[in-house]
Amino acid sequence: MKLPVSTEWLLHCATTLAQLDPGATASAAQLAEYYDLPAPYLAKQLQALVRAGVLSATTGPRGGFRLARPAAEITLLAIVEAVDGASSPYECREIRRQGVGALPDEDCRRTCVLAARMADAHEAWRGSLAGVSLADILAELPPTAPARTRSRIAATTRPAPHR
Repeated sequence: MKLPVSTEWLLHCATTLAQLDPGATASAAQLAEYYDLPAPYLAKQLQALVRAGVLSATTGPRGGFRLARPAAEITLLAIVEAVDGASSPYECREIRRQGVGALPDEDCRRTCVLAARMADAHEAWRGSLAGVSLADILAELPPTAPARTRSRIAATTRPAPHR
């Protein structure tokens, strides 16, 4: 399974926002500068997290993004699914019923064993991500990381207010 690059971006951005002081925000431009990412594209991706209820967004000169709920309540699965959806990357097309090797109908009454194993693997992957919150990730960061992150985000530029 290969996830889009934006998945990595949003996992890191959500982790960055989780390190900010309560109530603090970071703009898409600040996050883009922090990670050297294209700001317009990142802004679109961050909106997916707003729609999913992972982030909240405010407008204005001090506006930006922040977590919509406590870090302990936001799982990696919530972030991944906001970007990539919940569907399995594997789709069984029942090729066991095709070609010269086609199985007879009576041998295909049960779900394809390969499809079943791939579904099991997808559920295990989802379960693993559902069991890890942003708070868990923060607990694994070096103790100096949150202060460093807050300092560097504060040092990045904020976009000028729209008039």
